[in-house]
Amino acid sequence: MGGTQNPLYDERRLPEIDRLRGLVMVLMALDHMRDFFDADVMRFSPTDLDHTYPFLFFTRFITHFCAPTFTVLAGVSAYLYGVKVKDPAALSKFLAARGLWLILLEVAVISPIWNMGWGRIELATLWAIGCSLIALAALSRLSPRTVLLVGVAIIFGHNLLDGIHAADLGAFGPWWSLLHEPGKLPFGAPGGVLYPALPWIGVGALGYGIGPLFLKPAILRDRTLYLAGGAALALFVVLRFSNLYGDPRPWSVQRDAVFTLLSFLNVTKYPPSLLYLLVTLGGAALTLPALARAGEKIGKALTVFGRTPLFFYVLHLYVGAFAALALTLARGYSLQDVAAWAKSGGPPPEFGAGLAGAYVAWILIVLALYPLCRWFAEVKRRRRDLWWLTYL
Repeated sequence: MGGTQNPLYDERRLPEIDRLRGLVMVLMALDHMRDFFDADVMRFSPTDLDHTYPFLFFTRFITHFCAPTFTVLAGVSAYLYGVKVKDPAALSKFLAARGLWLILLEVAVISPIWNMGWGRIELATLWAIGCSLIALAALSRLSPRTVLLVGVAIIFGHNLLDGIHAADLGAFGPWWSLLHEPGKLPFGAPGGVLYPALPWIGVGALGYGIGPLFLKPAILRDRTLYLAGGAALALFVVLRFSNLYGDPRPWSVQRDAVFTLLSFLNVTKYPPSLLYLLVTLGGAALTLPALARAGEKIGKALTVFGRTPLFFYVLHLYVGAFAALALTLARGYSLQDVAAWAKSGGPPPEFGAGLAGAYVAWILIVLALYPLCRWFAEVKRRRRDLWWLTYL
């Protein structure tokens, strides 16, 4: 492994995988710039129908596709790497190491961004993907069909556990939060769990299980993805309309047709419900074949971000956070003011640049980071002798 390019991000025969990965990374940056530049984020959730407005809701909704898509593609990439190396032990070792590395980054590098410094741990996206890779280190010893069944069983069945709450489990409660319900960390550690691991393990297993599909001719693969994506969206509509199963938050008729639609689409991300995964993964299945026919310039740009996802992820968070802090200081606020807002529940209404400003910041930061990501992608391509690049 020491002399290879990052195996989880080296599907040269399938550029549409990198394109889809790049697309969700760019969309993810929009969500984070909204966090940094729109003061409303600290006063109410963009999916809170009592306070939100359609443009804000859909800005948040479109970014729902990011984490599930990236996790399922990580599973696909793990399978393709296993086919390449033909060594189950090497695959398991790499997946376990990669998963632990992502969790370490979550704790040591990403959590300080959201907490304005050290002291609290927030287990979110990298934790979830890391857990899915660690689970795949074991599951990859099974046949892809068996792993697929495991993934489907978790995705379709985990909402049966919604009635189990950490508050009712005593000392085991924080461990349950690690698995299925957002909440406190074990051992009284400061911080919390935002992305419980179990559903995300199911998504990673689904990706690994469908890996053989990506070795088939493109026309067959794309037809299967279109059928699967369409079926997932149709099932989403049926289950959501019935309000019988698949999401702990039922939809209801609202004050007008637009907000009724928002209620229908307002599915649960923490943890990702069956309906959340049906609509997001169904959309991803339809998007991947379409990206194979994207224009050359768009395709190349998305591929750059898709081949440097972790580099882009860490960099855009720090650049965005420091840009937001610079704007705050330029407006006459102090670091003490920022710390006080974190404790009091939010900044004043005039803080930030609003949702429109968040979109401007998103565009500027994506454009600014593109040359750096292109440079880093080229470094990874040329310097195959540097083993540590496989973890960046």
